[in-house]
Amino acid sequence: QVQLVESGGGLVQPGGSLRLSCAASGSIFKIYMMGWYRQAPGKQRELVAGIVSGGSGNSTLYAGSLKGRFTISRDNAQNMAYLQMNSLKPEDTAVYYCKVRASGSAAGLAVDYWGQGTQVTVSS
Repeated sequence: QVQLVESGGGLVQPGGSLRLSCAASGSIFKIYMMGWYRQAPGKQRELVAGIVSGGSGNSTLYAGSLKGRFTISRDNAQNMAYLQMNSLKPEDTAVYYCKVRASGSAAGLAVDYWGQGTQVTVSS
């Protein structure tokens, strides 16, 4: 099992910045992907950003409307993922969830794990 703990959410004014962190722990052999999703009230959960580490470095992907304002990164040694969010807008208000795809052994299947979420509120 893998446990995920998100932190860094809170209340910020429009135009402000926040940095979210996601710490993965437990029975981890390999993390294939780390990502951030968000869910606003009354809306479906949506992808914010994802990051995959490979031999040639990290590959990232973003929801089209967020690229340029949000930056995802990871620390492989610490099993951490980060989401730097700049120029925040009221429509960025949501619960932000960390998702990790990981295996617990060399022969184990990759499984998706979710954190409990952290609230981000953008309001004046």
